[in-house]
Amino acid sequence: MPSVFSKIVAGEIPYYKIAENDQYLAFLDVFPLKRGHSLVIPKKEVDYLFDLDDVSYAGLMEFTKRVADAIKISIPCKRISMQVVGLEVPHAHIHLIPINKTSDCDFTHEKLKFSKEVFDATAQLIASNFK
Repeated sequence: MPSVFSKIVAGEIPYYKIAENDQYLAFLDVFPLKRGHSLVIPKKEVDYLFDLDDVSYAGLMEFTKRVADAIKISIPCKRISMQVVGLEVPHAHIHLIPINKTSDCDFTHEKLKFSKEVFDATAQLIASNFK
């Protein structure tokens, strides 16, 4: 059964795109811990990150690094945290979260709520810095 991320890849669900190529997609998390909190996924339906073949895994990491660089340029922060939890959606994905302290990437914190305009502006800003 397709996950919500597979539906995003198929264009069935709206999302705030940051970057895309033929194998990977990056978009804003709609339940963010911080402004700029993003998700990076393989387009291929794979439940568990470490079930990706070596080439796909390496490609995902390279793409993720480029997305993290764009977020760091766009959102004032000390670091970009990379988290792999993988339990909430059965599709391999990486969280990239702009942080200034360790507690900024604590998933037990209340999620932020932004308007569509803020999401759009944030996605456009990060996308403009993606190289």
